[in-house]
Amino acid sequence: MQKTYMARPADIKHEWFVIDAQGQPLGKVAALAASIIRGKHKPTYTPGTDCGDNVIVVNAAKVVLTGRKADQKKYYHFSGYPGGLKVQTFRELIAKRPERVVEHAVFGMLPHNRLGRSLHRHLKVYAGPEHPHQAQKPRLVNQ
Repeated sequence: MQKTYMARPADIKHEWFVIDAQGQPLGKVAALAASIIRGKHKPTYTPGTDCGDNVIVVNAAKVVLTGRKADQKKYYHFSGYPGGLKVQTFRELIAKRPERVVEHAVFGMLPHNRLGRSLHRHLKVYAGPEHPHQAQKPRLVNQ
C-alpha cells in the first residue's frame, strides 16, 4: 500500500520567478502567478500547505485587457463611512497605481482563507522593468 505524500514546511524550498506582463492579458498573467504562488507546478504540491514560490511581476503598467474592459471594469473601495464608496475604472487605476491592478487580479485567484492571506507576501509587482530582487537569482517564466 502506497502512502500519500504530504509536504512539510521544513522540506519546502521557495524559488523566485519573474513574469514579464508587457503586452500580456491581465487574466493570463494573474492565473500564471497564482498557480506558481500556490505551488501547483511542483510534484510536491499539497493543497493546505505553503509549498509555492515567490513571483515578481514586471511591466505591470503595460498589461492589457481585451475589448472595452478598460472602460467597463470597475474597482470598488469602501471606507466604511456613509458616502465612502470609491469607484475607479481600470484605465484610471492603471494610470495611478498599476501594481494594484495585478495584485487585485492575483489575490482574487488565491484561496480566501488564512493560507491565502499568508501567500500575499509571495507576490512582488513593479510598474516598470526594474526590480530589486537580483540577489535571489529569479528565473524568467516562459508564457
